[in-house]
Amino acid sequence: MLIGICGGICAGKSSVASYLIEEHGFKRVVLARTIPTPSVEKSASEIHVPDDEEPSIEDGVHFEDVETLLDFVTKRWRERWVTTDIRDESVLEVLLRRPFFILVSVDAPVTVRWERFKARCAKNALTPPELSDFVLRNDEHLYLPITGLAPLLHRAQLRLLNSSNSLAAMRASLRSLDLTNEERLRPSWDQYFMQLASLAAQRSNCMKRRVGCVLVREKRVISTGYNGTPRGVVNCNSGGCPRCNAGEHAGTSLDTCLCLHAEENALLEAGRERIRDGSILYCNTCPCLTCSVKIAQVGISEVVYATGYNVDTTTAAILREANVKLRQYSPPREGLVDLTFDTARALNEPSLA
Repeated sequence: MLIGICGGICAGKSSVASYLIEEHGFKRVVLARTIPTPSVEKSASEIHVPDDEEPSIEDGVHFEDVETLLDFVTKRWRERWVTTDIRDESVLEVLLRRPFFILVSVDAPVTVRWERFKARCAKNALTPPELSDFVLRNDEHLYLPITGLAPLLHRAQLRLLNSSNSLAAMRASLRSLDLTNEERLRPSWDQYFMQLASLAAQRSNCMKRRVGCVLVREKRVISTGYNGTPRGVVNCNSGGCPRCNAGEHAGTSLDTCLCLHAEENALLEAGRERIRDGSILYCNTCPCLTCSVKIAQVGISEVVYATGYNVDTTTAAILREANVKLRQYSPPREGLVDLTFDTARALNEPSLA
Protein backbone atom coordinates (compact mmCIF):
# COMPACT_ATOMS: atom_id res chain seq x y z
CA MET A 1 0.00 0.00 0.00
CA LEU A 2 1.19 3.49 -0.86
CA ILE A 3 -0.68 6.46 0.59
CA GLY A 4 0.04 9.82 -0.99
CA ILE A 5 -0.88 12.92 1.00
CA CYS A 6 -1.35 16.31 -0.63
CA GLY A 7 -2.45 19.63 0.80
CA GLY A 8 -1.63 23.28 1.30
CA ILE A 9 0.96 24.73 3.64
CA CYS A 10 0.27 23.92 7.31
CA ALA A 11 -2.79 21.82 6.45
CA GLY A 12 -1.44 18.83 8.38
CA LYS A 13 0.16 16.57 5.75
CA SER A 14 3.21 15.77 7.89
CA SER A 15 1.05 15.12 10.94
CA VAL A 16 -1.04 12.56 9.05
CA ALA A 17 2.12 10.92 7.70
CA SER A 18 3.62 10.77 11.20
CA TYR A 19 0.45 9.11 12.47
CA LEU A 20 0.69 6.42 9.78
CA ILE A 21 4.40 5.88 10.50
CA GLU A 22 4.11 5.73 14.28
CA GLU A 23 0.82 3.83 14.65
CA HIS A 24 0.62 1.66 11.53
CA GLY A 25 4.23 0.92 10.60
CA PHE A 26 4.37 2.93 7.38
CA LYS A 27 7.73 3.94 5.92
CA ARG A 28 8.30 7.24 4.21
CA VAL A 29 9.32 7.64 0.58
CA VAL A 30 10.62 11.09 -0.34
CA LEU A 31 10.43 12.64 -3.80
CA ALA A 32 12.78 15.48 -4.71
CA ARG A 33 11.06 18.77 -5.47
CA THR A 34 11.25 19.50 -9.19
CA ILE A 35 9.24 22.72 -9.19
CA PRO A 36 10.15 26.03 -7.51
CA THR A 37 9.23 26.47 -3.86
CA PRO A 38 5.86 28.27 -3.82
CA SER A 39 5.82 31.72 -2.23
CA VAL A 40 3.21 30.55 0.29
CA GLU A 41 5.97 28.52 2.00
CA LYS A 42 8.19 31.59 2.42
CA SER A 43 8.48 34.30 5.06
CA ALA A 44 7.87 38.00 4.44
CA SER A 45 11.52 38.27 3.36
CA GLU A 46 11.11 35.41 0.85
CA ILE A 47 13.08 32.90 2.92
CA HIS A 48 11.80 29.31 2.87
CA VAL A 49 10.29 28.42 6.25
CA PRO A 50 11.24 24.82 7.11
CA ASP A 51 8.74 22.37 8.55
CA ASP A 52 10.03 20.68 11.70
CA GLU A 53 8.34 17.47 10.54
CA GLU A 54 9.88 17.52 7.05
CA PRO A 55 11.98 14.38 6.51
CA SER A 56 15.74 14.82 6.72
CA ILE A 57 18.17 13.05 4.42
CA GLU A 58 18.33 10.21 6.95
CA ASP A 59 14.55 9.78 7.05
CA GLY A 60 12.82 7.49 4.58
CA VAL A 61 13.96 6.47 1.12
CA HIS A 62 14.77 9.34 -1.26
CA PHE A 63 14.17 9.48 -5.02
CA GLU A 64 15.01 12.01 -7.70
CA ASP A 65 12.01 11.18 -9.91
CA VAL A 66 8.58 9.63 -9.49
CA GLU A 67 9.20 6.77 -11.95
CA THR A 68 12.07 5.46 -9.82
CA LEU A 69 9.97 5.84 -6.68
CA LEU A 70 7.12 3.91 -8.27
CA ASP A 71 9.42 1.08 -9.41
CA PHE A 72 10.79 0.80 -5.88
CA VAL A 73 7.40 0.61 -4.20
CA THR A 74 5.96 -1.71 -6.86
CA LYS A 75 8.44 -4.40 -5.85
CA ARG A 76 7.45 -3.90 -2.21
CA TRP A 77 3.76 -3.06 -2.50
CA ARG A 78 2.73 -5.42 0.29
CA GLU A 79 4.62 -3.19 2.71
CA ARG A 80 3.22 0.15 3.86
CA TRP A 81 4.57 3.36 2.35
CA VAL A 82 3.61 7.03 2.63
CA THR A 83 4.70 10.20 0.84
CA THR A 84 3.78 13.87 1.23
CA ASP A 85 5.53 14.91 -1.98
CA ILE A 86 2.66 14.89 -4.47
CA ARG A 87 2.80 18.47 -5.68
CA ASP A 88 1.33 18.41 -9.18
CA GLU A 89 -0.81 16.27 -11.47
CA SER A 90 2.12 14.92 -13.47
CA VAL A 91 3.33 13.09 -10.35
CA LEU A 92 -0.19 11.94 -9.51
CA GLU A 93 -0.80 10.49 -12.98
CA VAL A 94 2.27 8.28 -12.63
CA LEU A 95 1.27 6.99 -9.19
CA LEU A 96 -2.31 6.31 -10.28
CA ARG A 97 -1.03 3.57 -12.61
CA ARG A 98 -0.78 1.24 -9.64
CA PRO A 99 -3.77 -0.35 -7.87
CA PHE A 100 -2.05 -0.13 -4.47
CA PHE A 101 -2.01 3.69 -4.44
CA ILE A 102 -4.44 5.91 -2.51
CA LEU A 103 -4.52 9.72 -2.60
CA VAL A 104 -5.54 11.55 0.57
CA SER A 105 -5.81 15.34 0.74
CA VAL A 106 -5.61 17.46 3.89
CA ASP A 107 -6.96 20.98 4.12
CA ALA A 108 -7.87 23.60 6.72
CA PRO A 109 -9.37 27.11 6.66
CA VAL A 110 -6.87 29.62 5.36
CA THR A 111 -6.95 31.62 8.61
CA VAL A 112 -6.15 28.49 10.61
CA ARG A 113 -3.26 27.66 8.32
CA TRP A 114 -1.98 31.24 8.56
CA GLU A 115 -1.90 31.02 12.37
CA ARG A 116 0.02 27.75 12.11
CA PHE A 117 2.40 29.28 9.59
CA LYS A 118 3.01 32.27 11.87
CA ALA A 119 3.96 29.89 14.66
CA ARG A 120 6.32 28.06 12.30
CA CYS A 121 7.92 31.38 11.31
CA ALA A 122 8.34 32.37 14.96
CA LYS A 123 10.03 29.05 15.72
CA ASN A 124 12.55 29.78 12.98
CA ALA A 125 12.98 33.48 13.95
CA LEU A 126 11.42 34.65 10.68
CA THR A 127 8.80 37.32 10.01
CA PRO A 128 5.54 35.90 8.62
CA PRO A 129 3.66 37.58 5.77
CA GLU A 130 0.54 39.57 6.56
CA LEU A 131 -2.74 37.70 6.28
CA SER A 132 -3.69 39.50 3.05
CA ASP A 133 -0.36 38.56 1.49
CA PHE A 134 -0.66 34.97 2.73
CA VAL A 135 -4.11 34.70 1.10
CA LEU A 136 -2.73 35.93 -2.24
CA ARG A 137 0.16 33.49 -2.06
CA ASN A 138 -2.22 30.69 -1.11
CA ASP A 139 -4.49 31.46 -4.09
CA GLU A 140 -1.49 31.33 -6.40
CA HIS A 141 -0.43 27.98 -4.90
CA LEU A 142 -3.90 26.53 -5.40
CA TYR A 143 -4.97 27.92 -8.74
CA LEU A 144 -1.84 28.59 -10.79
CA PRO A 145 -2.19 26.82 -14.18
CA ILE A 146 -0.39 23.46 -14.49
CA THR A 147 1.24 23.53 -11.03
CA GLY A 148 -1.81 24.58 -9.00
CA LEU A 149 -2.72 22.28 -6.11
CA ALA A 150 -6.53 22.53 -6.36
CA PRO A 151 -6.96 19.76 -8.98
CA LEU A 152 -5.07 17.35 -6.71
CA LEU A 153 -7.27 18.11 -3.72
CA HIS A 154 -10.42 17.39 -5.71
CA ARG A 155 -9.11 14.07 -7.06
CA ALA A 156 -8.36 12.63 -3.62
CA GLN A 157 -10.29 9.52 -2.61
CA LEU A 158 -10.45 10.84 0.94
CA ARG A 159 -10.44 14.58 1.76
CA LEU A 160 -9.65 15.50 5.35
CA LEU A 161 -10.62 18.84 6.88
CA ASN A 162 -8.16 19.43 9.71
CA SER A 163 -9.24 22.62 11.47
CA SER A 164 -8.32 21.59 15.03
CA ASN A 165 -4.92 22.36 16.53
CA SER A 166 -5.10 19.31 18.80
CA LEU A 167 -2.81 16.55 17.55
CA ALA A 168 -4.47 14.03 19.87
CA ALA A 169 -7.91 14.91 18.51
CA MET A 170 -6.72 14.58 14.94
CA ARG A 171 -5.22 11.16 15.61
CA ALA A 172 -8.39 9.98 17.33
CA SER A 173 -10.37 10.86 14.20
CA LEU A 174 -7.84 9.19 11.93
CA ARG A 175 -8.15 5.97 13.92
CA SER A 176 -11.90 5.92 13.32
CA LEU A 177 -11.37 6.24 9.55
CA ASP A 178 -9.40 2.99 9.27
CA LEU A 179 -7.05 4.35 6.60
CA THR A 180 -5.31 1.01 6.16
CA ASN A 181 -8.49 -0.89 5.24
CA GLU A 182 -7.68 -3.04 2.19
CA GLU A 183 -11.12 -2.25 0.75
CA ARG A 184 -9.73 1.19 -0.11
CA LEU A 185 -7.46 -0.54 -2.63
CA ARG A 186 -9.81 -3.20 -3.97
CA PRO A 187 -13.52 -3.28 -3.13
CA SER A 188 -14.81 -6.28 -1.21
CA TRP A 189 -17.71 -8.13 -2.83
CA ASP A 190 -20.13 -6.24 -0.55
CA GLN A 191 -18.65 -2.91 -1.55
CA TYR A 192 -18.54 -3.85 -5.22
CA PHE A 193 -22.18 -4.89 -5.44
CA MET A 194 -23.34 -1.99 -3.29
CA GLN A 195 -21.58 0.42 -5.62
CA LEU A 196 -23.38 -1.21 -8.54
CA ALA A 197 -26.68 -0.72 -6.67
CA SER A 198 -25.84 2.94 -6.13
CA LEU A 199 -24.99 3.29 -9.81
CA ALA A 200 -28.31 1.71 -10.77
CA ALA A 201 -30.06 4.22 -8.51
CA GLN A 202 -28.79 7.04 -10.72
CA ARG A 203 -31.15 5.78 -13.45
CA SER A 204 -34.19 6.24 -11.19
CA ASN A 205 -36.90 8.61 -12.40
CA CYS A 206 -38.85 8.61 -9.11
CA MET A 207 -39.58 12.04 -7.61
CA LYS A 208 -39.39 10.75 -4.02
CA ARG A 209 -35.97 9.11 -3.76
CA ARG A 210 -33.40 7.24 -5.83
CA VAL A 211 -33.14 3.54 -5.02
CA GLY A 212 -31.02 0.97 -6.79
CA CYS A 213 -30.86 -2.80 -6.40
CA VAL A 214 -28.60 -5.62 -7.58
CA LEU A 215 -29.51 -9.31 -7.38
CA VAL A 216 -26.52 -11.65 -7.08
CA ARG A 217 -25.93 -15.39 -7.05
CA GLU A 218 -22.50 -16.96 -6.60
CA LYS A 219 -20.87 -13.53 -6.93
CA ARG A 220 -22.45 -12.97 -10.34
CA VAL A 221 -25.05 -10.32 -11.13
CA ILE A 222 -28.41 -11.83 -12.07
CA SER A 223 -30.29 -8.58 -12.54
CA THR A 224 -30.42 -4.92 -11.54
CA GLY A 225 -33.28 -2.58 -10.87
CA TYR A 226 -34.16 0.99 -9.96
CA ASN A 227 -37.41 2.61 -8.93
CA GLY A 228 -39.74 4.39 -11.31
CA THR A 229 -42.94 4.02 -13.31
CA PRO A 230 -43.60 0.85 -15.36
CA ARG A 231 -42.50 0.40 -18.95
CA GLY A 232 -44.73 2.38 -21.32
CA VAL A 233 -45.94 4.77 -18.60
CA VAL A 234 -44.82 8.38 -18.40
CA ASN A 235 -41.76 8.71 -16.14
CA CYS A 236 -42.41 9.76 -12.58
CA ASN A 237 -40.23 12.85 -12.95
CA SER A 238 -42.33 13.83 -15.97
CA GLY A 239 -45.56 13.67 -13.98
CA GLY A 240 -46.34 9.97 -14.49
CA CYS A 241 -46.95 9.15 -10.80
CA PRO A 242 -49.51 11.42 -9.08
CA ARG A 243 -48.51 10.37 -5.57
CA CYS A 244 -44.82 11.10 -5.91
CA ASN A 245 -45.44 14.38 -7.69
CA ALA A 246 -47.89 15.46 -4.97
CA GLY A 247 -45.12 15.12 -2.37
CA GLU A 248 -47.05 12.68 -0.18
CA HIS A 249 -45.35 11.57 3.03
CA ALA A 250 -43.88 8.10 3.41
CA GLY A 251 -46.51 5.42 4.01
CA THR A 252 -49.47 7.55 2.83
CA SER A 253 -51.62 7.40 -0.35
CA LEU A 254 -49.83 4.26 -1.47
CA ASP A 255 -52.87 3.19 -3.50
CA THR A 256 -52.18 6.04 -5.95
CA CYS A 257 -48.48 5.26 -6.43
CA LEU A 258 -47.57 3.94 -9.88
CA CYS A 259 -43.85 3.50 -9.22
CA LEU A 260 -42.28 0.07 -9.07
CA HIS A 261 -39.60 -0.25 -6.41
CA ALA A 262 -36.01 -1.07 -7.32
CA GLU A 263 -36.28 -4.47 -5.63
CA GLU A 264 -39.46 -5.27 -7.57
CA ASN A 265 -37.82 -4.41 -10.87
CA ALA A 266 -34.78 -6.56 -10.08
CA LEU A 267 -36.96 -9.52 -9.06
CA LEU A 268 -39.15 -9.21 -12.13
CA GLU A 269 -36.10 -8.99 -14.37
CA ALA A 270 -34.52 -12.11 -12.84
CA GLY A 271 -37.61 -14.29 -12.75
CA ARG A 272 -38.22 -17.00 -10.16
CA GLU A 273 -36.36 -19.67 -12.13
CA ARG A 274 -33.06 -17.74 -11.91
CA ILE A 275 -33.32 -17.07 -8.18
CA ARG A 276 -32.10 -20.00 -6.10
CA ASP A 277 -30.86 -20.62 -2.58
CA GLY A 278 -27.85 -18.48 -1.88
CA SER A 279 -29.02 -15.48 -3.90
CA ILE A 280 -28.26 -12.12 -2.28
CA LEU A 281 -30.11 -8.86 -2.84
CA TYR A 282 -28.09 -5.63 -2.49
CA CYS A 283 -30.01 -2.39 -2.16
CA ASN A 284 -28.82 1.10 -1.31
CA THR A 285 -31.95 1.55 0.88
CA CYS A 286 -33.51 -0.97 3.26
CA PRO A 287 -36.49 -2.66 1.53
CA CYS A 288 -40.01 -1.64 2.48
CA LEU A 289 -42.60 -4.07 3.86
CA THR A 290 -44.16 -4.78 0.44
CA CYS A 291 -40.81 -5.59 -1.14
CA SER A 292 -39.78 -7.68 1.87
CA VAL A 293 -42.79 -9.96 1.38
CA LYS A 294 -41.83 -10.49 -2.27
CA ILE A 295 -38.18 -11.04 -1.37
CA ALA A 296 -39.20 -13.76 1.06
CA GLN A 297 -41.54 -15.34 -1.50
CA VAL A 298 -38.96 -15.79 -4.28
CA GLY A 299 -36.38 -17.42 -2.01
CA ILE A 300 -33.71 -14.76 -1.52
CA SER A 301 -31.25 -15.92 1.17
CA GLU A 302 -29.81 -12.57 2.25
CA VAL A 303 -30.54 -8.84 1.95
CA VAL A 304 -27.73 -6.30 2.28
CA TYR A 305 -28.56 -2.60 2.45
CA ALA A 306 -26.68 0.67 2.96
CA THR A 307 -29.18 3.25 4.24
CA GLY A 308 -31.94 2.67 6.77
CA TYR A 309 -35.62 3.36 6.12
CA ASN A 310 -38.53 4.22 8.37
CA VAL A 311 -39.95 0.66 8.29
CA ASP A 312 -36.72 -1.17 9.11
CA THR A 313 -38.16 -2.94 12.18
CA THR A 314 -41.17 -4.33 10.26
CA THR A 315 -38.96 -5.39 7.38
CA ALA A 316 -36.56 -7.09 9.78
CA ALA A 317 -39.38 -9.00 11.44
CA ILE A 318 -40.77 -10.32 8.14
CA LEU A 319 -37.38 -11.36 6.80
CA ARG A 320 -36.38 -12.96 10.11
CA GLU A 321 -39.54 -15.06 10.13
CA ALA A 322 -38.83 -16.10 6.52
CA ASN A 323 -35.24 -17.05 7.43
CA VAL A 324 -33.79 -14.31 5.21
CA LYS A 325 -30.65 -12.74 6.64
CA LEU A 326 -30.75 -8.92 6.81
CA ARG A 327 -27.65 -6.83 7.44
CA GLN A 328 -26.42 -3.30 6.90
CA TYR A 329 -23.12 -2.69 5.13
CA SER A 330 -20.97 0.35 5.84
CA PRO A 331 -17.98 0.81 3.48
CA PRO A 332 -14.82 2.73 4.45
CA ARG A 333 -15.59 6.42 4.47
CA GLU A 334 -14.62 8.47 1.46
CA GLY A 335 -15.15 12.03 0.31
CA LEU A 336 -14.90 14.98 2.69
CA VAL A 337 -14.39 14.15 6.37
CA ASP A 338 -14.27 16.87 9.04
CA LEU A 339 -11.78 15.53 11.57
CA THR A 340 -12.92 17.97 14.25
CA PHE A 341 -16.55 16.93 13.90
CA ASP A 342 -15.64 13.24 13.91
CA THR A 343 -13.64 13.60 17.11
CA ALA A 344 -16.45 15.45 18.87
CA ARG A 345 -18.98 12.85 17.74
CA ALA A 346 -16.76 10.02 18.94
CA LEU A 347 -16.48 11.66 22.34
CA ASN A 348 -20.19 12.51 22.38
CA GLU A 349 -19.36 16.19 22.72
CA PRO A 350 -20.42 19.26 20.69
CA SER A 351 -18.35 19.92 17.59
CA LEU A 352 -15.51 22.40 17.97
CA ALA A 353 -16.09 23.71 14.46
